[in-house]
Amino acid sequence: MPCHNQQLNNVSSGQEHPMKQVRFANSSSSSSSSGGNVGSVSVVPAVNSSEPTDASIQTDSQDNLGPQLKLLPLNDQIRELQTIIRDKTTSRGDFVFCADRLIRLVVEEGLNQLPYSECTVTTPTGYKYEGVKFERGNCGVSIMRSGEAMEQGLRDCCRSIRIGKILIQSDEETQKAKVYYAKFPPDVYRRKVLLMYPILSTGNTVIEAVKVLIEHGVQPRHIILLSLFSTPHGAKSIIQEFPDITILTTEVHPVAPTHFGQRYFGTD
Repeated sequence: MPCHNQQLNNVSSGQEHPMKQVRFANSSSSSSSSGGNVGSVSVVPAVNSSEPTDASIQTDSQDNLGPQLKLLPLNDQIRELQTIIRDKTTSRGDFVFCADRLIRLVVEEGLNQLPYSECTVTTPTGYKYEGVKFERGNCGVSIMRSGEAMEQGLRDCCRSIRIGKILIQSDEETQKAKVYYAKFPPDVYRRKVLLMYPILSTGNTVIEAVKVLIEHGVQPRHIILLSLFSTPHGAKSIIQEFPDITILTTEVHPVAPTHFGQRYFGTD
């Protein structure tokens, strides 16, 4: 169960092996080679030092992805949520709980990418407060089915936001991604779109979804892709196809938890 106190008890009892503090390398050394965008791109190093191949793959991908890929600043909270979601022994209740927490963090950061305007409000004491407010004209679009897991997190932050849906599946004969269903707000072409898909593995599904949005008049620079986990190949494929799109995720790793949708909806 997350947030347990086992480690704290070990520390307080004075055992010989106190809780180890794990720290992760920052991206200062590689950020300069990726265009100087220091807080935008940082790929998580492999935890197991016996797997240098993973680390080298991530370092190489970081140099090629550029500023369109943005990662949440890594901290121990996010790292624990990632670990619980990847753990095959995690119960479904804990899985959904931790996934919802991680989704909320990604959604909140995604909202930070949307345009704001300055405004002035009056407090109950009569004080004039200089603040900001959202610009109107935003919507969400989930790629079914796993993308629907992120809808509630978006609604929790934006109660009245409109959400469209896209259903894309692999064709049984060609094995290529095929669009079976798409429904958007009628004025989607005038909106900023938060495209929701938790796992970027090959990137093919997202590429097809973006093509559908473009057919409906949405410009790629107005699309922010919200994702929980991505492979270097998946992120690179999307950015190469649409250089103006923004991808927001928590981790870039060669192995993505592709079981996410089945575990979240209990169909595994």
